[in-house]
Amino acid sequence: MRGITFVRQFGEVVLAIAIAPLFAGWIAQCRAWMQNRSAPSLVQPYRMLRKLFQKDAALAKNASPLFRTTPYVLFGTMVLAAAIIPSLATDLPFARAADAIALIGLFATARVFVSLAAMDIGTAFGTLGARREMMIGFLAEPALLMVLFNAFLLSGSTALPSLVEFYNAHRFLIDPSLAFAAIAFVMVLLAENARIPIDNPTTHLELTMIHEAMLLEYSARHLALVEWASSLKLFNYACIGFALFIPWGIAAGGRNGSAATLLAIAALMGKLAVAGAALALIESLSAKLRIFRAPEYLATAFLLAVLGLLVHLQIGAR
Repeated sequence: MRGITFVRQFGEVVLAIAIAPLFAGWIAQCRAWMQNRSAPSLVQPYRMLRKLFQKDAALAKNASPLFRTTPYVLFGTMVLAAAIIPSLATDLPFARAADAIALIGLFATARVFVSLAAMDIGTAFGTLGARREMMIGFLAEPALLMVLFNAFLLSGSTALPSLVEFYNAHRFLIDPSLAFAAIAFVMVLLAENARIPIDNPTTHLELTMIHEAMLLEYSARHLALVEWASSLKLFNYACIGFALFIPWGIAAGGRNGSAATLLAIAALMGKLAVAGAALALIESLSAKLRIFRAPEYLATAFLLAVLGLLVHLQIGAR
């Protein structure tokens, strides 16, 4: 039985690695449709990764070992995050480590490494992007923590599996505070994943770049790993949102059969399809903010999360 559990854990990680580029491709396709443009192929991210892995890497002469190892660290941290987030089931071995603080620590580790690597070469745009990335992270993490604490007050635990199991035990729970937390989480998701209105993942203007400015010196397999890690990060944030607000379909309470696993996979794919279309709609209706407006945007997300927390405490006091 324990061996089967580890096989299911391995399958969940492989599934996350495999469909993360597909999720990014689906968002790009929906965004093109909504903007009345010719949509790229759904498998375009896989083609790009294959092309990059086949190229020879070009490195700057003054690149340190940190610059070379950062793509592997980024990919490894995102894979580890995918392993501990309960996207399919709550009783997997790594799910016991799915603590909110641990997840934020993993994302912060990836941010620090990519920022240091961007400054390692000494280019102007890399340093500019690194400073902007650290500023966005500094503002987004408190808002994300408040969102998580708002949700975890319901279950009394900071572990995502405990929250999912709590939702399964209280299927008809209605808490108005979760509406504020959900809006704040979507705002943080857009900021942390370099999406509009904070950043534009398809931009070619160096002065407006944040995340892409830090990747200008990477090529070949290193760039492929960084891009794959970015897709995994977006996938992980989506799965965190599913666990916090729409956990239906995740196998919990000892349901570990094949039928429960297939149902969980089908539910995950359906939620990813809806979430990708919703993100594309938000990006199509929004305009990129100027960088000095980013603090106001994330301060709004923080205030919404705090408001949700206050609403929860007010309802609980009655």
